[in-house]
Amino acid sequence: MRFRLVLLCALCAAISLPRIATGAKILAVYAFPGKSHYMMHTALIRALIERGHEVTMVAAFSLESQKLGSNYKEILIEPVYDIWKAVELDTGMQHMFELTRMRNHDFLRMLNLIGSKTTEHALRQPKVQALINANQTEGVFDLLLAEQFYQEPFLALAYKYNIPIVTTSTLGYENHMSQMMGLITPWSFVPHGFMPFTDRMSFVQRLQNSYESLYEDLDRLFNYFPQMDALTQQYFGAALAVVPAVQQMEQQISVMLLNSHAPLTTTRPTVDAMVPVGGMHIYPPKKLPQDIQSFLDSAHAGAIYFSLGSNMQSKDMPKSMLRLFLTVFASLPQRVLWKYEDESIEQLPANVMIRKWLPQSDILAHANVKVFITHGGLFGTQEGVHYAVPMLGIPFYCDQHLNMNKAVLGGYAISLHFQSITESLLRESLQQLIYNSSYRQQIQRVSDIFRDRPLPARESAIYWIEYVIRHKGAPHMRSAGLDLSWYQFYLLDVIGFVAAVVVALLLLLRRLLRLLLSKQQQKVKSH
Repeated sequence: MRFRLVLLCALCAAISLPRIATGAKILAVYAFPGKSHYMMHTALIRALIERGHEVTMVAAFSLESQKLGSNYKEILIEPVYDIWKAVELDTGMQHMFELTRMRNHDFLRMLNLIGSKTTEHALRQPKVQALINANQTEGVFDLLLAEQFYQEPFLALAYKYNIPIVTTSTLGYENHMSQMMGLITPWSFVPHGFMPFTDRMSFVQRLQNSYESLYEDLDRLFNYFPQMDALTQQYFGAALAVVPAVQQMEQQISVMLLNSHAPLTTTRPTVDAMVPVGGMHIYPPKKLPQDIQSFLDSAHAGAIYFSLGSNMQSKDMPKSMLRLFLTVFASLPQRVLWKYEDESIEQLPANVMIRKWLPQSDILAHANVKVFITHGGLFGTQEGVHYAVPMLGIPFYCDQHLNMNKAVLGGYAISLHFQSITESLLRESLQQLIYNSSYRQQIQRVSDIFRDRPLPARESAIYWIEYVIRHKGAPHMRSAGLDLSWYQFYLLDVIGFVAAVVVALLLLLRRLLRLLLSKQQQKVKSH
């Protein structure tokens, strides 16, 4: 009897579980040559392969060293496009530290340029052309997995192979996603991703935020989309009977995986198809190299970890700023571990260790690390929060200002403007973060929230990818707002109708009053 009961329970549990979409054939397109972006890409591809899926990846950087096995095939884009050389030629900047002086509109124009250049470079590849112009398409792939970062023409591959789309956004939420997913993002409390605001904006900030958000929407509509439509037509024109517009293709995305998670982003309206999976790249800490392990283990006063990420390189720092940092570090009792890409610094203080590359996440997991000096990139910020390390932010561009402002508002970071840093300001900021316990308490609170989620980040991403495959694109998750005209979406037709009715009633009331007054005057005259 007991055996039958156990068997019945097991059968019920099996029936209630969703069907697992194992062994799916996934086409992944990660053509943007941003090394930091590959922290998310690599984690996702590895998780898909471990799950039993086959992945064919159009890659800006090879993952062959990851030893992903026979289920992984690679279409490598060669040579790697030098995006920062293109930026230097376009802007005349000598080094990336000058990005702090760039206006938001110029930065958007730069991103548009980088997007079109890198996309066309990838589309020209003979192997990519073979993928676009293949004769056999039915049943070749089950899903298109693409990066949501200025690479929109590749969405046409979903039309070529008749498959649903899941995209991944390494920047997390962006305001222009409203039009893509069919929702309204209130500019009153949701700051533009490139603006140095929080969700508590003054009137002037709300005015500026509205202007910048509207400017980007119009710039995408009248400038960016035509550029990308031209590329799509040029490279897919012979492969598709009808080449869809980029704006139309964006609105067919089934699910968007966002490199974001509470409480590191502004709480905002969203739809089920926008899934936060921030922290996907964070794995349990591995053993550190022996020299780094010894250096941190013997840091009895604590240690400071310093990295400006993969794009901003400390070796390009102006010499005056390099001397300033070294002077301050030499005056501290703490040890400093610095990702510095040129290991030939003269007169390096005894308490400072530099390396061209460092296992950042594993270092932040070390108990003796008291402060993380960061540029405020989203991946590094997530690692700092995950391991509860207070941060000294030096943001330069893009979402870095927003990330650090959020951290300052949360009470677990201090943010400095690079060109305004002085010895006293840097020293006092580091001492505050080390000795003022409130920063450690606040980041522990935020870390607890960041880790508290129904599914781990990678498992959540895999679930939703398989969900889209199981349900043939999951059209039931698509917002009906995407099928409305812009004036219908914003209820301008309803507002116009109500306004017209109110005006008509007022005019009617005015006419009635005039008639009553006229009759009253006639009565007076008759008497």
